[in-house]
Amino acid sequence: MTKATVPKKPAEKLKTAPLEKALGYKFKSRPLLRRALTHASVRSQREKSDDNERLEFLGDRVLALAIAELLVEMDPEATEGELARRFNRLVRREACARVARDLDLGDALILSTSEADSGGRNKDTILADACEALLGAMFVEAGFDVARDVVRQLWMPLIGDGPRATADPKSALQEWAQGQGLPLPEYVEIGRDGPDHAPRFTAQVRVGRHSPAEGVGASKRAAEQAAATALLRAKGVWPVDATSDAHE
Repeated sequence: MTKATVPKKPAEKLKTAPLEKALGYKFKSRPLLRRALTHASVRSQREKSDDNERLEFLGDRVLALAIAELLVEMDPEATEGELARRFNRLVRREACARVARDLDLGDALILSTSEADSGGRNKDTILADACEALLGAMFVEAGFDVARDVVRQLWMPLIGDGPRATADPKSALQEWAQGQGLPLPEYVEIGRDGPDHAPRFTAQVRVGRHSPAEGVGASKRAAEQAAATALLRAKGVWPVDATSDAHE
């Protein structure tokens, strides 16, 4: 007994003219563009689906190199720590999602029905990954120079918003961790001494598998700020002479 042949569902027609106009780049390969826009949730609906995860992996590296090159070019006097802080802010998920929204990228995404119904077209993670996948696809089709020019065009408004130096080491450490794809910092009080009217707190902060750092202050918050400063300095992303707002 032979199995009945199930006709294949025709592929969705791409609606990408507005997206390509906003990008300033028209893809020659429509299958490549389709793959860049296809979320992994589609896997569950089809026997075989080329999603955008591999292109996102590639595009992440394209974006990193393009932004690093641009920052070095724009500010020849900046220290490595200053460049690292600006870089982390520009390549983090939130920045990529903002660019994606500026492009109305969500309207062009190919999602599973359940993902679309749950608001997937406006989720930061999905938008950011698809934005990087588009950069990866451009690199594959046209090379780094073309992808770099698109990055410069799309990310310039974000560069124009800053870079904003923060006086809050805890906020700076959180931004650095997110930019590195690491879990959020975890703070633990590991000591308290001194009289009740003038206590001294010792806090420890850990980010992923990185070595922890400690800080001491007159309050729990101040100790955490000091610990965050110590870890940022250990990683070379916080200037040694930076002042911190470590008071209540």
